[in-house]
Amino acid sequence: MKNRYSFIAIFNVADDGISIEFPDLPGCLPCADNMEEAFKNAREALGLHLWGMEQDNETIPEPTSITNIHCNSNEVPAVIDVFMPPFRDKLNNRFVKKTLSLPAWLADMADKDGVNCSKIFQNALIEYLGVKQEHIG
Repeated sequence: MKNRYSFIAIFNVADDGISIEFPDLPGCLPCADNMEEAFKNAREALGLHLWGMEQDNETIPEPTSITNIHCNSNEVPAVIDVFMPPFRDKLNNRFVKKTLSLPAWLADMADKDGVNCSKIFQNALIEYLGVKQEHIG
């Protein structure tokens, strides 16, 4: 896995907005209302798409040179760079739902006292597994 990627995006400018295509990454198709938003959305979509490919152990292709990109009159090519560590950190710290069982009387007491069972479970797992502070998001 590389930490930095650069791919060519083609911005298709129309009256109703901007659609964006990455010729080397089929399925990565963000859109926007204006150019500022288009660059922001292109970078975010690129990072998310590449992260998904990494998670699926897919081979990330070598980017096509901008000199080999051919555009129509309403299309503009641009190089989009993405630095992957922040995307990986954000997406790897997502929460997942786990179901656990408690005796009814204990669940009732926790509810009565307004206990955040998820937080207590997280803290107990962190302590039990000996997770160091730098691993906690």
